[in-house]
Amino acid sequence: MSTPATPAQRRPAAPRRKRGEGQWALGYTEPLNKNEQSKKDDNPLNVRARIINIYSKRGFDSIDPADLRGRFRWMGLYTQRAPGFDGGKTATLEEEELDDRYFMMRVRSDGALLTADALRALGRVGTEFARDTADITDRENIQYHWIRIEDVPTIWEILDEAGLDTTEACGDSPRPFLGSPVAGVAADEIIDGTSALEEIKRRYIGDPEFSNFPRKFKTALTGHPSHDTCPETNDVSFVGTVHPEHGPGFDLWVGGGLSTNPMFAHKLGVWVALEDVPDVWAGVAGIFRDYGYRRLRSKARLKYLLADWGPEKFREVLETEYLHRALVDCPSPEAPVRQSDHIGVHEQKDGNFYVGLAPTVGRISGTVLTALGDVVEAHGASGARLTAYQKVVVLGVAPEQVESLVAAAEAIGLSARPSNWRRNTMACTGIEYCKLAIVDTKDRSRDLIASLEQRVPDLDVPITVNVNGCPNACARTQVADFGLKGQLVMDEDGRQVEGFQVHLGGATGLNANFGRKLRAHKVTSAGLDDYITAVVRSYLGDRAEGESFADWVVRADEALLRGEPAREPEVAGV
Repeated sequence: MSTPATPAQRRPAAPRRKRGEGQWALGYTEPLNKNEQSKKDDNPLNVRARIINIYSKRGFDSIDPADLRGRFRWMGLYTQRAPGFDGGKTATLEEEELDDRYFMMRVRSDGALLTADALRALGRVGTEFARDTADITDRENIQYHWIRIEDVPTIWEILDEAGLDTTEACGDSPRPFLGSPVAGVAADEIIDGTSALEEIKRRYIGDPEFSNFPRKFKTALTGHPSHDTCPETNDVSFVGTVHPEHGPGFDLWVGGGLSTNPMFAHKLGVWVALEDVPDVWAGVAGIFRDYGYRRLRSKARLKYLLADWGPEKFREVLETEYLHRALVDCPSPEAPVRQSDHIGVHEQKDGNFYVGLAPTVGRISGTVLTALGDVVEAHGASGARLTAYQKVVVLGVAPEQVESLVAAAEAIGLSARPSNWRRNTMACTGIEYCKLAIVDTKDRSRDLIASLEQRVPDLDVPITVNVNGCPNACARTQVADFGLKGQLVMDEDGRQVEGFQVHLGGATGLNANFGRKLRAHKVTSAGLDDYITAVVRSYLGDRAEGESFADWVVRADEALLRGEPAREPEVAGV
């Protein structure tokens, strides 16, 4: 005979209290993981003094582990991957086991114009302190390798004299800004946002009030109608628009990001005056700092807060708690079919020209940077800006100097008239230096470009190839025609080898989407040339008039997308 339930047992269970997510504004101020504890123990900006006064003098072995694998990032420094560890070791070894005694260093450009002297200063750092390494990243940074801790103060002095720095180039901080490389000169520009980026940097970079975010915080600003800073994939973006009464200004987009859970930014449909951009930026950053999730690193980006709140609540909190005023409504600007990389020769609004130059997957050198500075000076150009596509644009070139500059740039490995494959392929750092990577990217991409230039030399439409060494999408894997995510795969003989998961038909702009993944479809690195060649040839043979690769992918037979030959149609009665 069963025992009757007591009154307490008959009462419905109380709802389980929701676990705190570490949101400061809700009172959760105690650190919930080791990263948050480290930032509470000491503001990461303070590590600069220890680098100058202690570590650079006593050497690598004197560095506190909490600084080495944490706070150093706020000074643009990561330990690079020690040589000899293949991709299979990436997920099985502890971070310190992969540490080399050398550093990767990032230098911010923040959309600024780099003078000839600044380019030569960047070149000097590469040749004298980084074994002649230098990469242009898709965050408009210059990135070096083989940096010794003993040399860091001297490098900072060289950069400082050129108006450059590494402050908060990494870490849970306001990462380097993306700015339009043709700001202030493009004939079709809506508004020049240069002054806004300069003011944000002056006010907030290095400010302790904005140095402890839940995770990284990425900023983009463009007043160009081609949306040339990939605004959909940033935490906060200001995008040029025109209000019927107030004139040119910026729409506000928030909560974009890729990595393992990609989300496009929410367009708030507002109008922000140029002079108000820094205040609005600080409001968005403040919301992230105060309401962002700090418990789990995997859920700590702004995009997760937007996913829970929605854009309406975000705007309400921004207006009422941070700006203390309402934002002006304005329809979001029309998206371009494709975002521009500005490669080639283009006339400026003042009658001079800007010239977009392509290295190969962003890889240059200190020598090339120094030579570019000399080319800029010799041709009387204003300077150069880096792009969000691992390219560089030289501005203010007089008409009679254009062809001479194009030839001089070509001679140092920077092409104003690259092949479609060279122009439209990007690659992250990869296993050569990155501790998170699983496969090689830079060298593999260079070889891939050379192969595709021979196999499909007359490609008449742009097809993008973004090569990433791990799932973190630093090379924006999900928004390329061919997005290649590095991983270990099995080859035909059952051996584990370097390879890629493939995203097909991703895009930004008018038809923004994250691409199509085929079930259980992987490609070995060795088979990549054959695979892309087969798919592109199928597209070229099957496309309708004016049909883009991304549109074709939506309707194409899956066998063609796997690189298999087209099936012969069945004939009745045979």
